[in-house]
Amino acid sequence: MENMKLPIALVAALAVQLAGGVWWVSQQAATITSLTEDIAVLTAENNATDRTNLIRDVEQNADNIDEMIDILVEWQEEFEEADEELWEDSELLWEEAASQAKHMVSIMELQKRVAVLENTIEYMDYQRDKGR
Repeated sequence: MENMKLPIALVAALAVQLAGGVWWVSQQAATITSLTEDIAVLTAENNATDRTNLIRDVEQNADNIDEMIDILVEWQEEFEEADEELWEDSELLWEEAASQAKHMVSIMELQKRVAVLENTIEYMDYQRDKGR
């Protein structure tokens, strides 16, 4: 191995391959660095976009909740009005039913009186016919 003769073409080929390998590795390192920077920029933009979207969504949800509360308040007011009307109607119905019951009692009392008068008239007719 002392006097090893290497062809110049082989040494040149190895030197070119070594230089190409160094160049390729440096290109890969530059690409990785560039991509890392792009990821950092995109992450920052994405975070800002996410915050903006989150704020927009929260505001929209707050508006939707306010609208739902307004609708529920309107429904509650309508239900309270309907409830009051129903109670008034039911009170009127109970009053009318009580009034009808009083009228029925009055009619029954009148029927009793008429029956007593009819019996009295029949008795008087009987007495008059008996006295003849």
